[in-house]
Amino acid sequence: MASENTKMLHIVMFPWLAFGHLLPFFHLSKYLASKGHHISFLSASRNLQRLPKIPHNLLPQLTLVPLPLPLVPGLPPTAAATTDTPSGKIPLLRKAYRGLQEHVFRFLEDSSRVDWIVHDLNPWIGSIADRFGIKKAFFITTNAWTISVVASPLDSLDEEGFFNNRPCIGGDDIDDNLLCRLRQAKKSLGNIDEVSEETGASIKNTDVILIRGCVELEAESLQLLETLQKKPVVPTGLMPVSHDDDHDSDTWQTIKGWLDKHRERSVLYVALGSETIYEKYVSPNLIKVSPRQDQITELAFGLELSGLSFFWALRRAEGSSVEIPDGFQERIQGRGLVWTKWAPQSRILAHDSVGAFLTHCGCSSVIEGVQFGRPLIMLPFVLDQVLNARILKEKQIGVEIEKAENDGSINRRSVAELVRLVVEDEAGSIYRAEVVKMSRVVADIGLQTQYFDKLEEFLRNNGPGPAHLSRNKIKLLVD
Repeated sequence: MASENTKMLHIVMFPWLAFGHLLPFFHLSKYLASKGHHISFLSASRNLQRLPKIPHNLLPQLTLVPLPLPLVPGLPPTAAATTDTPSGKIPLLRKAYRGLQEHVFRFLEDSSRVDWIVHDLNPWIGSIADRFGIKKAFFITTNAWTISVVASPLDSLDEEGFFNNRPCIGGDDIDDNLLCRLRQAKKSLGNIDEVSEETGASIKNTDVILIRGCVELEAESLQLLETLQKKPVVPTGLMPVSHDDDHDSDTWQTIKGWLDKHRERSVLYVALGSETIYEKYVSPNLIKVSPRQDQITELAFGLELSGLSFFWALRRAEGSSVEIPDGFQERIQGRGLVWTKWAPQSRILAHDSVGAFLTHCGCSSVIEGVQFGRPLIMLPFVLDQVLNARILKEKQIGVEIEKAENDGSINRRSVAELVRLVVEDEAGSIYRAEVVKMSRVVADIGLQTQYFDKLEEFLRNNGPGPAHLSRNKIKLLVD
């Protein structure tokens, strides 16, 4: 806890309704609460109930504030996060999220003082915070390179790769071709105008950008983001996972019993994310996110052809229609296990029998895999996943399963070859060695905590002054 002379803040956390956002926000909240700051964590009631338990010593400092998610026609009443939301209904969840504006306003109005509001993917929160004289921090839970690509003002970058009439952005620490790569990366994602517009609008009216990243792994991209957006960028560190809870749970003990039967580094862990296992849209008419049935089928046959042991966490989310091939589980019995319920991913990755990780390249999954030194076999589907895969491939942390350009299909033989390469072949030793090197940075708790310390210092030193706007003279404007 902080000393008596340290300025204590009231910080409001308001993440987007997806657990890939909620959990990093919660992790940051616990740290700031441990420093004596009061944290109000706002979300739909059902989401708050599914967060990890607050440590007993932090209960006085960390308050969960349930907000009533508005009913939207066509959206199931139980949908409070993307993981609950059926295929094609994400736009309706966004509409419900926008409907929280009045509740957020009333909370701020009733609070005696709020110093900071930390948000993400939220273009409207800035104008509300401004009415109360509250500082805003945009916390993006992916890396700096991805947000630079998605939200970059590429109208300032001409066809020759010049930015503001000079090659790229110059400087001794940045390669001259960096913005040229930025343009190419953005072009490779296709039509992301809607995502770019929403992200850019969220950043525009904020005071600081917080990034889940660290200088040791992406110094170039952090500097680039600050230059492009003309706002301070503060890395939060990578937030590596810890195993504080559920170590004796029946689920983990069952899985551990199966893993214990296999030799060291012989098992492939497969998980493509519980929120991308069925077709849905990130936003209206944008990008279809799915392992499709044909991709799941080819992946299954590829795992079978590889001859290696594997644990496949195939959690079926709301609206899923994909099925593993008939007879597959019978044929792989003994060396393969398909687990269709929730699985403790970080514990599985930490187990000595796991030798590699086949992943969709979501940011949290990548961090967990690298933290435990597991080389990656990457099957990305959308936006940050695609960019993460490109970066990690360049760093030789893993390999990417190629998709056909015309239809996105994958090939079972290619899957089998890559699995064998990364898990056991001598030619794949480079990936196993490189990920171990990177894991020393990700798993360095002391180093990662230093980033939290610097962030906390920034928030203390750059919060609003003692004067706050009068609550009773402010009216809410809802678009």
